[in-house]
Amino acid sequence: MSIRVLLVDDQELFREGVRVIIDAQPGMEVVGGAGDGLEALSLVEELQPDVVLMDIRMPEMDGVEATRQLFSPERSSRRTRPLRVVVLTTFNLDDRAATAIRHGASGFLLKGTTPALLADAIRTAYTGNAVLSPTDLTTLLEGSFRASAPIPPAFTALTDKEREVFAGVVRGLSNTEIAAEIFASESTVKTHVGSVLRKLALRDRVQIVVFAHEHGLAAR
Repeated sequence: MSIRVLLVDDQELFREGVRVIIDAQPGMEVVGGAGDGLEALSLVEELQPDVVLMDIRMPEMDGVEATRQLFSPERSSRRTRPLRVVVLTTFNLDDRAATAIRHGASGFLLKGTTPALLADAIRTAYTGNAVLSPTDLTTLLEGSFRASAPIPPAFTALTDKEREVFAGVVRGLSNTEIAAEIFASESTVKTHVGSVLRKLALRDRVQIVVFAHEHGLAAR
């Protein structure tokens, strides 16, 4: 089964170039293209892609607002399959990319990236992981806002093991690395990650990192 990709960019030539690259990759296909965020909202409903490559700066509706709306509770509740968004930008560690990540994006890519990195990013996002190194993600989030939200009761309800797994995810560790650190099996870690996501009402591992920074838990 192929990873279904939707391309969103106001430059048709850029979209067509990316389409050629993606369609040449095994296990993925471009199912459509949109010229702005507003059109993207409609096509996501119609085509149900797995991954959206979303340009940050577009007319009508930019990629930040489109990402926010795609992950709104109303739209998310109607979705029958996971949706991942990777934003595209020309600037490294872009504040607007940080905002999109806080709204639900899995990370960002520079528009000048290589075909191999583009394909890797799509696969990474599809599995629910961050399309950024842990260091870059931390730098981006710390530079875009300061922790101010109180720690919610749901976090205090996590078990000790779940908090250990939470901390490992925030540090960017894989399930294998977390398992070695807490002396547990990978399947046990995977179960704990799922429990953390469920208890904190989060979508994926990227949102665990965002949650940690928003509530001042990243260094714990």
